[in-house]
Amino acid sequence: MKDPFKWDKYSKQPYQLKDKLYKKEQRSKNIFSLVKTALISLLVLPFAITSMPFARAKEIDTDQFFAMGIDIDDGSKELIKKHLDELDVKTILIRFPLWKIDELDRYIEFLEYFNKFNITLNVMQDREHIDSKELCKKDFELLFSKTYTFVNYYQIGTTINRAKWGFFSVNEYLDFYKLAYDLKLEKFNDIKLIGSNVIDFEFHFTIHTLFNFSKIKYDAIGSLLYVDRRGAPENTQLWFDLNDKISFLSSVISLSPKKSDKIFITETNWPLSGTAPYAPTSEKECVSEESYAIYMLRYYLLSFSTSRVDAIYWHELFAKGFGLVDEIDGFRKMDAFYTFKFMKKTFSGSHFMRLDIKRDKYSIEFLRDKTHIIVTWSLRGEEIFPYEDYELFDFRGKKLKNENLKLGEKPIYMIKEYKEV
Repeated sequence: MKDPFKWDKYSKQPYQLKDKLYKKEQRSKNIFSLVKTALISLLVLPFAITSMPFARAKEIDTDQFFAMGIDIDDGSKELIKKHLDELDVKTILIRFPLWKIDELDRYIEFLEYFNKFNITLNVMQDREHIDSKELCKKDFELLFSKTYTFVNYYQIGTTINRAKWGFFSVNEYLDFYKLAYDLKLEKFNDIKLIGSNVIDFEFHFTIHTLFNFSKIKYDAIGSLLYVDRRGAPENTQLWFDLNDKISFLSSVISLSPKKSDKIFITETNWPLSGTAPYAPTSEKECVSEESYAIYMLRYYLLSFSTSRVDAIYWHELFAKGFGLVDEIDGFRKMDAFYTFKFMKKTFSGSHFMRLDIKRDKYSIEFLRDKTHIIVTWSLRGEEIFPYEDYELFDFRGKKLKNENLKLGEKPIYMIKEYKEV
């Protein structure tokens, strides 16, 4: 049979499956797992919601939190590193497609070049490796043996709840993950595995990955927590905004016997308007470069304020349709590049203090050494901006004058350094 899975090199994801008969056959084979997903989620859901207020907060390492996805095929190693250094990023995610195992040496050279970074290797599945346990185990073992000295975490599988990525059920994913986990126990005790890796707010799939009889555990829980189809990160889905979704995920994890206390958002972004075919969605979901930068900043800050997410790997550094740099247009740095740069510089080594939300006005406070940082924005249209003795900066890091300032959806930084007397 002709392979129904095809890769879209522009949006860096698989094309939608066109073969409806093939999809129907695969879903029929996996009907037991799909029913189990529904039943387990219905059982766990009330306990998870009830436990949300009690999910444990923790101190966040900012060098791990402000993380970035990169691609081996986007420019030279030197150019990628130059941009990462400018952003002061210390933690990166690199995709490795299992169907490119014959190119492993090229990836090893790439990993070795970035060995001073904290590296997560996203091990992406294909149908051949899902169907053949012997092949999958062999290639997992080869991959681990050749790369474990460079890699901090292996993300095992990705986007497990989308058929175009290869999995048709959570059971298929659990069997796939267990091959990697068994190898960890048998031969690679020191490697760390990220599991679950559900995309979007579809936590019935996440619940099934965390509540099952498979003899596995996770060193970290991965989530591809996109909110782009809802617009701004504050917008709700089933009454859950971004912070609620993170709290719910944290609550589910805390109840699971397979849990880890680490949560990694391994992929998220917004698609950019006017960039088809590079945008990964339709134009309806796309936003301007400025809105992309504003949403990115608010996404990071709101997630930081939960004190529950250990890292957000922005997807990704170079990507015309959804990245910080347009690699097609001469590696042009977009608004989001400068927004990320100022954000990372400002919050490096900082500690979250308080989130205040009143009448759709958001204020988040941080402390860094003797520097007090407040970032504020309003979703109710522009209003007079009251300020005190603080330096003011826009979302890109440009210094603002204090006269006639109005507060709107674009976040404003307020920074004040307290000098010793």
